[in-house]
Amino acid sequence: QVQLVESGGGLVQPGDSLTLSCAASGHPFNVYAMGWFRQAAGKDRVQVASINWATGSQYYFGPMAGRVTISRDNVKNTMDLQIRGLKPEDTAVYYCGADPFSLGYEYWGQGTQVTVSS
Repeated sequence: QVQLVESGGGLVQPGDSLTLSCAASGHPFNVYAMGWFRQAAGKDRVQVASINWATGSQYYFGPMAGRVTISRDNVKNTMDLQIRGLKPEDTAVYYCGADPFSLGYEYWGQGTQVTVSS
């Protein structure tokens, strides 16, 4: 069983940067990949970025690609998402997910709210 806990969300101004963190637990903790997703109010959850847990290979998706960097510490079992140049349309709940076997994301955190507003 994998537990995921996100942190780092909040109210920020347009143009700000923010780092979201995801702490993973489970014994043993061993997954194929982890990723960040976001879900704006009234919209579907969409993927922002993913990272191969073993190799650290990074993948970026959608309109945030180019403004985000995903990273992981596979000793501490943590994953971060650095977001730059935040825009009001980035307002959403951000979730981290774990894909244990390369068959899809099976585990989710509770989400952290990011609100971008002046």
